[in-house]
Amino acid sequence: MARDIFERTLSALQEADAHAGGETPPGMIVHVPDAVDVAAIRKRTGKAQPAFAASIGVPVATLRQWEHQRRQPQGPARVLLALLDKNPRLVEDILGQPG
Repeated sequence: MARDIFERTLSALQEADAHAGGETPPGMIVHVPDAVDVAAIRKRTGKAQPAFAASIGVPVATLRQWEHQRRQPQGPARVLLALLDKNPRLVEDILGQPG
């Protein structure tokens, strides 16, 4: 019994170490929401529509369509917005100007 617990714990620690090193753990499932509240996400970043649209690489007209819920972001845009929902400074932290 104690050996089984040790082996499971060791395996979990090895997976955690691999994940910390950038590897995807086996069985990891990424949840991308079916819909995102684009206006709320933008407001949490503190940016006006033109600045936010530029920061995520979409035309302002597209952003407005999303915010007025006439359209929903799809694919990579929805993933990026879901990430920004969790961390509103993500784009600046990762892609911001050096220095």
